[in-house]
Amino acid sequence: MTAPVPTADPAIVIAAARSWLGTPYHDQASLRGIGCDCLGLARGVWREVVGPEPFPIPPYSRDWGETGPREVLAEGARSMMPEIAPADAPPGALILFRMMPRAIAKHVGILTGPDTFLHAYERLGVIEEPLTPTWARKIAFAFLFPAR
Repeated sequence: MTAPVPTADPAIVIAAARSWLGTPYHDQASLRGIGCDCLGLARGVWREVVGPEPFPIPPYSRDWGETGPREVLAEGARSMMPEIAPADAPPGALILFRMMPRAIAKHVGILTGPDTFLHAYERLGVIEEPLTPTWARKIAFAFLFPAR
């Protein structure tokens, strides 16, 4: 039996994520205040909360309807972060959304409260908004940031 992985303080994760509010949307970027996409936001929070990124991120498509046999984003997160059931995800958790039925999970957000989350959205940049039932139904995976 392995010991549980210590996880980051949710307040630190949320503060780091909120420091990205207003960052413009830019596909495949990860520069606070300059530009990022949803994965770039998560990468930036990782760098602040956990440390250097463990591996380079290969180019990826923007197609939210992409299907396939592998949940590439979830597999990557699972290799570095403790996975939890989406229904058990607390504030500070990284959540992955399946934007279309039968598609792979391709959108990332960070819970900031029981009913709010933060994400980078095309044309809007990094925003915090209510986790409406429509958004909540799309959550496919949840992970906790590890402690530094």
